[in-house]
Amino acid sequence: MTSAIETNGLTRRFGRLEAVHGLNLSVPEGSVFALVGPNGAGKTTTIKLLMNLVSPTSGIARVLGVESRRLGPATLARIGYVSENQQLPGWLSTDGFLDYLRPFYPTWDERLCRTLRSDLGLTARTPLRVQSRGTRMKTALLASLAYRPELVILDEPFTGLDPMVRDELIRALLELPGEQTCTMLISSHDIEEVERLADWIGFLQDGRLVIAEPVESLLRRFCMVEVAFPETVGTMPANDRWLPQGAVGRMLRFVDTDHSSPEATARISAAFPGADIRDSPMSLREIFVALARHAVSSAEAV
Repeated sequence: MTSAIETNGLTRRFGRLEAVHGLNLSVPEGSVFALVGPNGAGKTTTIKLLMNLVSPTSGIARVLGVESRRLGPATLARIGYVSENQQLPGWLSTDGFLDYLRPFYPTWDERLCRTLRSDLGLTARTPLRVQSRGTRMKTALLASLAYRPELVILDEPFTGLDPMVRDELIRALLELPGEQTCTMLISSHDIEEVERLADWIGFLQDGRLVIAEPVESLLRRFCMVEVAFPETVGTMPANDRWLPQGAVGRMLRFVDTDHSSPEATARISAAFPGADIRDSPMSLREIFVALARHAVSSAEAV
């Protein structure tokens, strides 16, 4: 499997704060990879390291086969980058901004540009500084897709946008035409939006990569288990595959993180003899919340 992005031991410290810790990440070529995690997990710092906006304290990152600290114009012209804090030239209109960018990109596709502009409803002739934040984000996305990049990196692209604008951005990404392979890395904590786009998920917590795998595999592996005891609630055996979710009345709940294994059902039945056991699939949002809660409780127990 070819990787569009690969990191090895990538670390970034800001004084005593270790924002990214020993990150070993591989983003498969052609995938839509969502890097998720709570605020402060290290997502934006990771993106900045990949784009050479900050330098690593240690470790290495390769983007499209190039070491991140050596990214030059030729490689950057193959990458589309949109950030929630991206600054656009406010004195230009959308047309003026696109006219300015066009000569820098030999692969600029004017037909695609017109299609995306129509799909995103970018008709305003006013300067960008007086346009809504949603319109500016759509302009930034259009400007980053019109030259058909091999890699698109989006850092929290949906933050603060109303549902209609989010839908328009997602539709533009999903319907991006062309036969060329395009890899997308999306950093976000908006799980509902990510669930519509991603086929790979990486979960960051306190600068550490907790999981990284295909969405299909993750949804098979995680399962909510409810154990109903005949009388009083029983105790939960120690098991590093299970994430406790609490007990109410005679009901004990936990997340099994290895439910796709053949022996999962037998393992749970053996641990709770005589109890009524029910399991149910989980959404990405439910998995995200379970992982985040477990990380917080584990940190508090240290």
